[in-house]
Amino acid sequence: MNVLRRLYGGRADFDFVSAWKRGAAVSAVLFLIATGSLLIRGLELGIDFEGGGVWEVPAETASIESTRDALRPFGLANARIQEVTDGTGDRLLRVRAGIDSIDDSPEIATALAETAGVDVNEVNIQTVGPSWGDEITAEARNALIWFFLLIAAYISLRLEWKMAVAALVAVVHDIAISVGFYSVFQIEVTPATVIAFLTILGYSLYDTIVVFDKVRSNTPLVSTANRLTYRGMVNMSENQVIMRSVNTTITSVLPIVSLLVIGSVILGAATLQEFSIALIIGLVSGTYSSIFVAAPVLAWLKESEEVYADVRERLRSRLGKEPNDSVGAAERPMTADRAPSRPARATRPQAKSREASAATKAPPPGYQRSHPPRPRKKGKRR
Repeated sequence: MNVLRRLYGGRADFDFVSAWKRGAAVSAVLFLIATGSLLIRGLELGIDFEGGGVWEVPAETASIESTRDALRPFGLANARIQEVTDGTGDRLLRVRAGIDSIDDSPEIATALAETAGVDVNEVNIQTVGPSWGDEITAEARNALIWFFLLIAAYISLRLEWKMAVAALVAVVHDIAISVGFYSVFQIEVTPATVIAFLTILGYSLYDTIVVFDKVRSNTPLVSTANRLTYRGMVNMSENQVIMRSVNTTITSVLPIVSLLVIGSVILGAATLQEFSIALIIGLVSGTYSSIFVAAPVLAWLKESEEVYADVRERLRSRLGKEPNDSVGAAERPMTADRAPSRPARATRPQAKSREASAATKAPPPGYQRSHPPRPRKKGKRR
């Protein structure tokens, strides 16, 4: 309970500076895995990006092997066949083929219907030409480029350009981790996935800007008088906002988990599954990157400035050792949100006791002195 009270009161004293090194190692490993998977396996792009045809046929009795045999005369024996369920829980076979299969789409639908023993009108057909896939890919790429430019301009004007650089590094980290996850597990990338990626970038930037805004307000504390370096001030700022970032992530992830379970598992909506998985990965990665990627990058960039490098050097000379950047709660300089409160006024019992003591010293009613009081002598003025 004391730990939670300190966390929610902004008085946590986690050593984020030491954790930055371990976080950098974890990020490097994840980045290498994601990059390697993208280079070796690539992405499982949806039909909207690559073009081609998709046929969905009700198949309560048909098997994947029999369906593959029916596609063999069309040269589609190696087509991708999946078992899926619709909103009512009925079993479907989804066949996906390349652009070359578009011309034979009606014949393919007829062969699938005969194999499944259903009417050809029950086969759902979706075809996308190559020009449409190229257009969707170009639009997604342009949206990502404009996103980076606008965010960089906003953070540079609202805060400073070095914070914009650190925030964009964290965003690239989140994109690499999210896209790498889809590549490692070969999850299909659809337009819904791209929308989810753009959405999670907003969440990632929100957490980063929350940390940077607190850093900016605490920057005047960096001085030799407070024995606080810029890196130590960033560590202190992260301790003050850590619970805000965690609570934001928790309250955002819970509805998305409900969407994933109810929408994709119970209702069988594949689009909701693609959207929810991307959001969950991005939210967790965004919270992580705001603390272990954006903050250390900012500290490294700022401590290269002469003013903050001079503070560190003077503290090193005064202390005779390297300054401790992991400022504990008891060692932090006094800030506005940690200023001591004014002493409370005397409580009612204390006031009553004072009245009682005064009453005991006062003479009783009707009391008369036996002789008049002696007059005071006037002192000489000097």
